[in-house]
Amino acid sequence: MKPVRVVTIWWVLLLVSRLGATRRGSPEEASFYYGTFPLGFSWGVGSSAFQTEGAWDQDGKGPSIWDVFTHRRKGKVLGDETADVACNGYYKVQEDIALLRELHVSHYRFSLSWPRLLPTGVRADQVNEKGIKFYSEFIDALLRSNITPVVTLHHWDLPQPLQVKYGGWQNVSTADYFSDYANLCFEVFGDRVKHWVTFSDPRTMVEKGYETGYHAPGLKLRGTGLYRAAHHIIKAHAQAWHSYNSTWRGKQQGLVGISLNCDWGEPVDISNPKDVEAAERYLQFCLGWFANPIYAGDYPQVMKDRIGRKSAEQGLDTSRLPAFSLQEKRYVKGTSDFLGLGHFTTRYITERNYPSRQGPSYQNDRDLVELVDPNWPDLGSQWLYSVPWGFRRLLNFAQTQYGDPPIYVTENGASQKSHCTQLCDEWRIHYLKGYTNEMLKAIKDGVNIKGYTAWSLLDKFEWEKGYSDRYGFYYVEFNNRNKPRYPKASAQYYTKIITANGFPNPREVESWHLKALETCSINNQVLAAEPLLSHMQMVTEILVPTVCTLCVLIAAVLLMLLLRGQS
Repeated sequence: MKPVRVVTIWWVLLLVSRLGATRRGSPEEASFYYGTFPLGFSWGVGSSAFQTEGAWDQDGKGPSIWDVFTHRRKGKVLGDETADVACNGYYKVQEDIALLRELHVSHYRFSLSWPRLLPTGVRADQVNEKGIKFYSEFIDALLRSNITPVVTLHHWDLPQPLQVKYGGWQNVSTADYFSDYANLCFEVFGDRVKHWVTFSDPRTMVEKGYETGYHAPGLKLRGTGLYRAAHHIIKAHAQAWHSYNSTWRGKQQGLVGISLNCDWGEPVDISNPKDVEAAERYLQFCLGWFANPIYAGDYPQVMKDRIGRKSAEQGLDTSRLPAFSLQEKRYVKGTSDFLGLGHFTTRYITERNYPSRQGPSYQNDRDLVELVDPNWPDLGSQWLYSVPWGFRRLLNFAQTQYGDPPIYVTENGASQKSHCTQLCDEWRIHYLKGYTNEMLKAIKDGVNIKGYTAWSLLDKFEWEKGYSDRYGFYYVEFNNRNKPRYPKASAQYYTKIITANGFPNPREVESWHLKALETCSINNQVLAAEPLLSHMQMVTEILVPTVCTLCVLIAAVLLMLLLRGQS
């Protein structure tokens, strides 16, 4: 298997020579490509159920691991926030679909809440008909607006009973329950849904849920739990794909894929073979971990070698990375009709050897260090820097590594800190312009990209960050119980990109920028008045009923006096 590793390292070097050394302010990095996307290119925006819906215990919904995590584990989420109400999206469907029409998107990527449909997680126990009705009506409303639903089956909110009874994704039984759940969704929604995503960013889900404990279910099973969970998730994905392929595809003619998130890893020193190998290793431990089994039938060789060697050095009889049987390899290979790719930023990578005696962990298994360039634009988050050229490289890497699959960009966006409440998010416009333009260059390179999902429609609950990071095109006033939405400048700018299907010419693109900033200045004034309007609304809600009650009482007293006078 050694030649496989050599070939992939050779590809990194080829990629650098092919795209040019677009590093640290070189002319190619600064270049902008004016042109349009292919006809039929699908523009969209995304969200997830737990982050936006609220109504956490309404209409028969069961608890998820994230409901329990936010309710019981104080200090795990910034400000001890919960998503009990979030954006109140469960009750604001028509309003949010109006926002989608306003953006002119072709598709909307959203997730179904597994515990809203199956309160215990088990289909044989109970199907929540109110949950079925809610999503069915939502899908119908999207289609009436000519918006294609792109539906994610699982975006981290596992039903809590499956965690309690089986240990969640630590137990292979959860894969069987997921298959039952997927089949239910195919059965009741598949006549209208033609694009399915099984899992959203499973790498983060298992790393933060079973390695660091930062996410639900909050376990710290260092160097073991995440690999076991990932192994079962890959099997669950394959089961769902095979089920669709054998039972539903003939009738419904849809597509089933998976969404994998990965940042680009660039060698610190391109002339240093160890840095080049470390950057390759970074990508394989990130993207290849899930993509390689699906496209090639097994884990990347570098993962098997590294984790196997370190496991032996730690005195273990078998590798901490589970192995697929020959039958499982055949079953998993080829189970994706498209590759969903999420991407946000880039890291420089250099090698660092971590001794096995430090104990098992995902970070130590990789033997590398992630660095950032201090000159990269800092968007306010601790981890997210604007490095558009890394996006083009990742897209080219995925195309070559996995045999030119159809690619849908399923997540790409930038956050802002909550203390920045102004709507003129000029830095997000620059991010959006840069990243979508690098995607256009990748299409020009020959990458088969079918669509793009900007992340996200609304500001929403951001997991352990609570409501402190805002990714939305629409600002949500979380302090107002009605959760009103206000468009940011980036919303108007994105609409212009969609309408033009790209970047027609410098003058027109610059006019979009100026117009968006003009409009957001007006919207800022409306937002600034929000506290006063909320106060007036609250006063009105208290005052009007009180005045009405007094009027009724006064009328009753007068009537009583009148009747006494007559008697």
